Amino acid sequence: MAKIINIKGRQVFDSRGNPTVEAEVFSDDGHQASAIVSSGASTGAHEAFELRDKENKNYLGKSVLEATKNINGAIAKSLNNFDVFDQRKIDKTLIDLDGTKQKSKLGANSILAVSIAVSKLGSVCKNTSLFKYLGGTSANQLPLPLMNIINGGVHANNSLRIQEFMIRPENPKNFSEAVRICFLVIQNLKNLLNKKKLSTTVGDEGGFAPTLDRNEDAIEFILESIEKSGFKPGVDVSICLDVAANELFKDGKYSVKSSKFEEPEDTINYYLDLINKYPIKSIEDPFSEDDWSSWINFTKFLKDDNKKKQIVGDDLFATNKDRLTKGIEEKAANAILIKLNQIGTLTETLDVINLAQKNGYKTIISHRSGDSEDTFIADLAVASNSSQIKTGSLARSERVAKYNRLLRIEEELGNSSKMAKVY
Repeated sequence: MAKIINIKGRQVFDSRGNPTVEAEVFSDDGHQASAIVSSGASTGAHEAFELRDKENKNYLGKSVLEATKNINGAIAKSLNNFDVFDQRKIDKTLIDLDGTKQKSKLGANSILAVSIAVSKLGSVCKNTSLFKYLGGTSANQLPLPLMNIINGGVHANNSLRIQEFMIRPENPKNFSEAVRICFLVIQNLKNLLNKKKLSTTVGDEGGFAPTLDRNEDAIEFILESIEKSGFKPGVDVSICLDVAANELFKDGKYSVKSSKFEEPEDTINYYLDLINKYPIKSIEDPFSEDDWSSWINFTKFLKDDNKKKQIVGDDLFATNKDRLTKGIEEKAANAILIKLNQIGTLTETLDVINLAQKNGYKTIISHRSGDSEDTFIADLAVASNSSQIKTGSLARSERVAKYNRLLRIEEELGNSSKMAKVY
């Protein structure tokens, strides 16, 4: 049995150049492991609390020195001599130590950094790969990548209303093939944008951020790129959208189609038109986080076809068991985005994944726009047998690191690996 003998917290920096939290945990058998937490730009009201030093002007109010102080003080003291392998007890101790609903006392960023680092330390102490440590012998499924290849919304400085235009390989024989397919589409998209003299600079998550007027323009470019790569849209490669409707919601109306705000019914009709016109297989956050009636109505409209269309709740569920339970009961979606920092501990995250999968929901493990070189979510995707992973484009090393980790996992699994199927 390995015991925790020390925990260190420190401030490091994420992919947007903002401070974030790293925790390092040490065991009495001489091992150590660390974890860095990510941070979102498009964040929902129901997410766990991210503690930042808003009064510290040295870092423009963005430092996390108080969070790291909590790790080095109260958290390190409370977990001293704990069994490294008792993840649930450790996470419960952290939750109880904080004592608030959204982890606002200690900060979910300090709690999560320690929670993840402990799980990594457990795998090191057992001398086994992290995905095997977390998922056991059944952890052998590689997720389909949802690659964000054109950025809009708050992730880019352009006029596109929808935040992410993604591609998903539909029937790759393995993960290596899935990445190759995405690589070809991305390179052909880059060439097309260059020919039109449009910008190929990338946004926070590695996707291109060209100045385009309409959502349809972005979709048309992607369709042409898929075809130029030798693939059939909707058969080999589908289009997936993240609307991030929280950012486009005001006074009960949405500005998804254009800058003009429209009624929810008009927005539903707009989505239905897009789905009928283009090979769109997944729509994430089509409505705001508390507009339950629009979610329910939209899911009902797609009832006959919802096995082929993925309606993903991100801000709606916030990786929260209570909100997911409500969504399941009210039939408000059929898939959930999983973000560890929305809830704040690994145990709570795994409980949400289990609840979703037991109720037929697809689980998509996700990064955040402010991410790091930490590849934990790649192992989590395999450990939890999640069908998809969303971690940006094939650009920016903090995004590519996750894909490279999955390639290594696939190699380690060898003939026992299998590729996820969505529908």
